[in-house]
Amino acid sequence: MRKQGNKIVVVGAGQVGATTAYTLLLSGLASELVLIDIDEKKVRGEVLDLAHGIPLCPPADIRAGKYEDCAHADLVILAAGANQKPGETRMDLTKKNAKVFASIVPQVMRYADENTVLLVVTNPVDTLTYLTWKLSGLPKGRALGSGTVLDTSRLRYLLSLHTGVDARNIHTYVLGEHGDTELPAFSLTSIAGMSMDEYCACCRECEGSLYQTVAGEFDERVRRAAYAIIEGKGATYYAVALAVRRICEAILRDEKSILTVSSPLEGEYGLRELCLSLPCVVGGGGAEQLLPIRLNAEETEQLRASAEAIRLSIAEAMPDV
Repeated sequence: MRKQGNKIVVVGAGQVGATTAYTLLLSGLASELVLIDIDEKKVRGEVLDLAHGIPLCPPADIRAGKYEDCAHADLVILAAGANQKPGETRMDLTKKNAKVFASIVPQVMRYADENTVLLVVTNPVDTLTYLTWKLSGLPKGRALGSGTVLDTSRLRYLLSLHTGVDARNIHTYVLGEHGDTELPAFSLTSIAGMSMDEYCACCRECEGSLYQTVAGEFDERVRRAAYAIIEGKGATYYAVALAVRRICEAILRDEKSILTVSSPLEGEYGLRELCLSLPCVVGGGGAEQLLPIRLNAEETEQLRASAEAIRLSIAEAMPDV
């Protein structure tokens, strides 16, 4: 019988998986939290460390488990695979992690049911989300990826630093691939409901328009953020875990939130048979609806170029799975 409350399974207890479990424990989203990893000694250590904090958090049952524990899970988070190394692009990870997922996803689906949502976090997330969707046989939307939720947060943070406005009142999207070909949709950016140019007319703190001042610099800083963090400390895991927690909130609370998750395209923008990030309604069914947005001509071409990069990555991965 399904237990009352939310059951979340995290597959992969590396830095991203373990930090995700930590943020979920603090959030109170899960009444039952299971960690699975090929390294059983490590996963037992992570679970014990987390369990010691339960008296200081919302009540939860946390344990190390096996794939059988995916039965009756509301959400399975796939965070297993190789980490991105210094000097290595996300696409360099494709073949290694595609093989990992070819092993993991069938084992998850042996026990998961039609009510389970699979959330892919491992990079390259768009390629692996597509593979997970195909391997799982789940309906469109029930297999989704963390996409550019983190990249969008990075852009909002930078805009907040520049304007002095609370990042929660800045709305923008980073679209396409979670990687080198991603694009910031500056044409859709708004601050307190105003376009960037409208905000500049009110602010007048610097010369020129906000777009002209920050677009190139911020685009590069967002695009290269992971590389800078990896160079500094070897891996990214805090902010991505917070992004995953936010997606989990939207799913488990059926919030119908607009998030730039990675999900399958079937003709939108003339694109199909791939996954990438666009504004999407996220709720209890996963990625429930892609929203039609109006990009300018340059952004539309960038989105298509990003899609082509993902398509090539999928083509590279498919022979190995």
